[in-house]
Amino acid sequence: MTRQFETLLFTALLGSVLAMSGLPGKAEAQAEVQPPEQATQTPEEIEKEKEKKKKKKQQEQQQAQEKQQQAVEERKREQQQQQKQQQQAVEDRKRQQQQQQDQQQQAVEERKREQQQQQKQQQQAVEDRKREQQQQQKQQQQAVEDRKPEQQQQQKQQQQAVEERKRDQQQQQEQQQTREQQLEEERQVKLQKQQEQQLQQKRRLQEEQLQQRRVSQQEQQERIRKQEQQLALYRKNIALREELAERDAQILRQQNRIEHLRFQQQYEERLRAQRATLSRARYDYYNDPFYYTAPNYRYRRDGRYYQTNQYGIRQMEQAMQAGYNEGYRAGRADRKDRWRYDYRSAFAYQDANYGYDGRYVEQDEYNYYFREGFQRGYDDGYYRRNKYGRKNDNGGINDEWLIAGGIVAAIIGYQLLTD
Repeated sequence: MTRQFETLLFTALLGSVLAMSGLPGKAEAQAEVQPPEQATQTPEEIEKEKEKKKKKKQQEQQQAQEKQQQAVEERKREQQQQQKQQQQAVEDRKRQQQQQQDQQQQAVEERKREQQQQQKQQQQAVEDRKREQQQQQKQQQQAVEDRKPEQQQQQKQQQQAVEERKRDQQQQQEQQQTREQQLEEERQVKLQKQQEQQLQQKRRLQEEQLQQRRVSQQEQQERIRKQEQQLALYRKNIALREELAERDAQILRQQNRIEHLRFQQQYEERLRAQRATLSRARYDYYNDPFYYTAPNYRYRRDGRYYQTNQYGIRQMEQAMQAGYNEGYRAGRADRKDRWRYDYRSAFAYQDANYGYDGRYVEQDEYNYYFREGFQRGYDDGYYRRNKYGRKNDNGGINDEWLIAGGIVAAIIGYQLLTD
């Protein structure tokens, strides 16, 4: 800052001197305006006179500049002297502050040493108390460990007694539940058997009382023609079902559903055997009573009524029975796989063609009743109950599981025609 100030001051003084030297005074200006006193001077003398005056002015300006520069240098020396004095004073204050800081630091260190000494004494006292407490804890722990074997023995005896009581209670509860479940299953089975016997007796009586009416030969031939068309269409769509089965099997492998995959593979084997039987069969439609027997039953589906004879009703019942049996197996497989309740994703539910031989009912109608049975069988198999059916202990149709006759009759909703 000092050097910059000196430079600015010198520049300002120099500029003012130059300005003063460059401007002519009033006397000089008047002298230049006034006419020459002697008209006898030659131009050379006038020129020389001007040069002398000019040189004189330059000398005066130079002298003024030297004086200003000398004054500036003197001020510089004075400022330098003042700066040295100020710097000396600053250094003196610094030395005094350093001495004070040294004294304060020495006092702080002395206090630190005193505090450290006190802390050591306190720490020693704390360690002595810790050792005493540890000694007491060891003695207490030793006493506790001496009592532990007795306590552990008592606890073991008490725990063993509690576990024995628990096992006895669990066994009693399990036995009670098993007995109750067995009794309930027996009651359900008896009720279902009674209902089935009643339905069969009722149907036999109704069919015995009903005089079978034959349809015309033309209607019989029309039924046979329509049946052959349906069977041909069913055989044509078999290849598409195989592609869907392979796609679903791949999904089951990705989901690690081993039991359901095994069930689906078994279902596909049954379908292949069924298709092989249908491809070799030669059927005599004209000797089948379905095609010449007039409708003697009506049934309800999707809010509408349809007519058929007893052979068509039996085919619907067989569709529900086949669906229930396959649904029970699918639900049991999903439970073993710990999979969620989802009967609609099963290939067997989507296919719904096992047991269909292309006769008596149309394919979509057979699929409808198959799925009705499948849904109820899946529910019983998944939750391990007999709400809609029972185990077929005597073998028979569809191998294992039978849907209750009352459930079938309620779903089909058939009625005997008395006209």
